[in-house]
Amino acid sequence: MSQITESIHGFIREVDPNQFIISATEVELEDLFCQDLFKSLLIDFTQTSVFSKELGDEFISVGAIEGVSACRKLRSSLNLKTKEFFALLAEVALAFDQTKGEAWKQLSEGVYASREADTKLLDRLRTCGESEFYTELAERLVEENPHAIYPTSNYRESKGYTVSTEDDQAVEAVMSCSTFTSIRITENALDLSNTLLRDKFLPKGRCVCLVDKNVEHYYGEQLTNYFAHYNIAFKKLVYRAMEVDKGINTVEQMLGDFKRVGVSRNEPVLIVGGGVISDTGGLACALYHRNTPYIMLSTSIVAGIDAGPSPRTCCDGFGYKNLFGAYHAPVLSVTDRSFFSTLHKGWLRHGVAEIIKMAVVKDAKLFGYLEQANTRLLDTSFGTVNCDKDDEINDLSQKILGAAMRSYVEAEYDNLYETHQCRPHAYGHTWSPGFEIKAGLLHGHAVAIGMGWGAYLSYRNEWIDEAALQRILTLISTFELSLWHNILLDEETLWAAQEKMIEKRGGNLVAPLPKGDVGQCGYLNKLTREELQQAIGEYRELCQRFPREGRGVEPLCSDVGLEDPSTVYSGSEIDQNTLEETETIM
Repeated sequence: MSQITESIHGFIREVDPNQFIISATEVELEDLFCQDLFKSLLIDFTQTSVFSKELGDEFISVGAIEGVSACRKLRSSLNLKTKEFFALLAEVALAFDQTKGEAWKQLSEGVYASREADTKLLDRLRTCGESEFYTELAERLVEENPHAIYPTSNYRESKGYTVSTEDDQAVEAVMSCSTFTSIRITENALDLSNTLLRDKFLPKGRCVCLVDKNVEHYYGEQLTNYFAHYNIAFKKLVYRAMEVDKGINTVEQMLGDFKRVGVSRNEPVLIVGGGVISDTGGLACALYHRNTPYIMLSTSIVAGIDAGPSPRTCCDGFGYKNLFGAYHAPVLSVTDRSFFSTLHKGWLRHGVAEIIKMAVVKDAKLFGYLEQANTRLLDTSFGTVNCDKDDEINDLSQKILGAAMRSYVEAEYDNLYETHQCRPHAYGHTWSPGFEIKAGLLHGHAVAIGMGWGAYLSYRNEWIDEAALQRILTLISTFELSLWHNILLDEETLWAAQEKMIEKRGGNLVAPLPKGDVGQCGYLNKLTREELQQAIGEYRELCQRFPREGRGVEPLCSDVGLEDPSTVYSGSEIDQNTLEETETIM
């Protein structure tokens, strides 16, 4: 065990929180603050290397991974409000010992209701019998670890160094930034028995929430009631979030609302919805105060395993996909398949494309899960309808979501700022951004075409054998996704897409393709215009052997009730009637 886990174990084993509880609204913390075990624990929190892989491995080894995020935030314990500190301490304790953790959670709720709740912990510690100790600790941390005493963000740390000539006329600098996030797959996040969101926002006292208008239609009342039940002030901002709304105007509207409701630099915003509001809301948070944290509650498959946890926030502009953006990961990403029960089947199909993407180039076991699940995954909306709890598809759906999420973030977070282009999760996304909008395709179908075409290029280059090619194309077709669209016959569009991607990727094509076998990845860096044209003809013939001659079911945005992005410019003005806002303050 490391020093911090030993310290936590010893503390929760030896210290009984019940002795500090006087009533439901009154606690007496003086004796706790004067205990050596508490002082040692506080020091260990401030000295912990919160961004080290070793810390995560240590929490895994003691079966307490759900406490590692709280432990990381507790590095800046002295800067927290007293109620925030005890809420995080209870979260850590629950991860180590459920029974004793519940007692610490009860104390935490007592602190929240007490007069000391909003007092900064350091200010409170300076009034106890060990005030000299805590004052000296705070002064020492200013020099030794300013992130622990005066953090701008509990989630980030920056470091750097400079070298210069003796006369300082030439200076060279290196800078680095570390950040952390948490990902959770849960069930029924808005049920009152599920306290995941409650535990994040109760210590803050309120929740500012961006909501997809379609989600508001189905879940708005439940969302409002959830926060009302826990007496958390709730400001709800509802936006239409269709593909055509993914423009800078939407982001500007969000920024204006953040200013109007007074979002704090350290206050996480809750974003509830699918991929579009994930992208635009995340970008608004990245721009506001240059770094406003946000929590993503994903209600679609694309958001749940891709756009939701992604650090790449963005919006379209000047007719181009994702032209504007920033790298800004959520501090917590929550995927809850219960929301999938209300999704149009076309949305489910479109979302599965992003799972297939990770299976083909990153995770052979996930590929096998998808083959096993087959169309039952769509028919049961990932095990949420038309099946019993003990049905195989129920368990299989959870395995698919978990494996897809893990494989995605493994690839994405190892290259957070996209500083290199060996990115397996870009499979299917090399040529498709150039034809998706023009063809009016749903993103998932455009990606599926890109995946099928990419698999054929891989086979053509003898990177995979015919059996692997057939498995990949068959899986895409089985889920009724597109292998083909006549937009591929538009040579100018396809070649322009390739040239733009080369420019975007630093002068390289570096197209991720399956290589070796399913679940493995390689990168194609050269493809001439003549080779592209010839290969498209061959690929078209191959697609004609598949059901519907390779065409997908409901492949267009208009097929599932969306405006056609090929006829609506996403960078244009958004009609104010498409934006709604409601506020509820409890």
